[in-house]
Amino acid sequence: MQQSTSIGTYQSRFATYARSLNPSLLSTLRIDEATILAAEVAVSICKLLTDSDNSQPWMERIEKYFEDADTSALEEGFEGMVKDFQDGKSKIWVEKYKNDGYRDFALRLLGAARYRLLIQALKEDVAVAALALRRIVRGAMPFAVAWSDSVGTLTKDQLKAKSKADFAALNVVHLVISLDGLLGEKVLAKLPMEVTAATNSDVTAWKMEGAADLVSQFRSLVAEASAKRVERANSPLIRKIKGARAALTYSEDGTSQAANSLIELIDRIMGEAYPPHAVLEWVDANLPNEPELTHFDKDQKRKPTKYGEALCFVYGGGSVLRPATEHDESEGPSLIHEMIARAVVSTRNRLQKIKHADTGSPEEREQLLTLFTALEGALMLGLSIGKASAPFELPAV
Repeated sequence: MQQSTSIGTYQSRFATYARSLNPSLLSTLRIDEATILAAEVAVSICKLLTDSDNSQPWMERIEKYFEDADTSALEEGFEGMVKDFQDGKSKIWVEKYKNDGYRDFALRLLGAARYRLLIQALKEDVAVAALALRRIVRGAMPFAVAWSDSVGTLTKDQLKAKSKADFAALNVVHLVISLDGLLGEKVLAKLPMEVTAATNSDVTAWKMEGAADLVSQFRSLVAEASAKRVERANSPLIRKIKGARAALTYSEDGTSQAANSLIELIDRIMGEAYPPHAVLEWVDANLPNEPELTHFDKDQKRKPTKYGEALCFVYGGGSVLRPATEHDESEGPSLIHEMIARAVVSTRNRLQKIKHADTGSPEEREQLLTLFTALEGALMLGLSIGKASAPFELPAV
């Protein structure tokens, strides 16, 4: 088997060790170049993603890695990986490695010292991947908090199907904490994390009893992320968020003023991005048979409903088409898009009630703070997935 050089800045310990072995020995172990390249690419990317000294956004880090890599080796490696996957070789190798007989065979072939080095190299690579996975899981927490807060405004009566009610009621925050704990107990605890870029907080498990503190911590991150997304989408509207906070803090009539600011924020961020005619065009092109998206006013003029506006906004004006799956026939809006759009509308409706009631009671203020949090979560999610769903446009020349 022809040896190849490193294809990136970082090398996996397994790849480095494997390339130090005789090609005929690797062939006997059923370790080919595609396997080595796969390990090198995977570990290199995981190291890039967990490099705390690198201030570049993660997508730019990965792009830079592939720009600097040996593209011919990458192409060769990926072609080999695809072929091995299609032929079932990758699955066979994993099953062999998990088999005691294969490990005993490798031990006899390599000898105890070289076998220990191989296992240590594999563990160190897996530790790097495990750190990246833990950070990815923890990176989902702001989105989990935003989801829980935003769909918390919905009642079961507002949901069409039991499955949707169950999905919306799912405590995704506890799910993330449980997944994080499982990852720490079953994976990280058994790996040499000291060879990775892991910090003390990376290896300290989240506890379910500390969920309230975690939610509070990440809720402030959601508020910050939501404000940044609003500012990028429509910079003048950031004043509405600041105005609502100021009203709640300093004004005797703060509840009504804050509610009014947030309603205007919702209406303007949707309406200025997608005016009524654009929403109608989007509905006709994507969801012409959805009755809740349009209505006729007293003059029999067809207009989008608030839910129609919200759905267009959450889709970023893009297509609703998606591949069908076992649990999703791809008809109508996706569950996530629908829930976020309904959360925006539900939050707006409840803000309207507070605006008109305006009793100034502590209970009313508490309700508004809850709705404020829900709106921040919905806008963070809506603007994030809306950008992802938006149609691609070439930059102007």
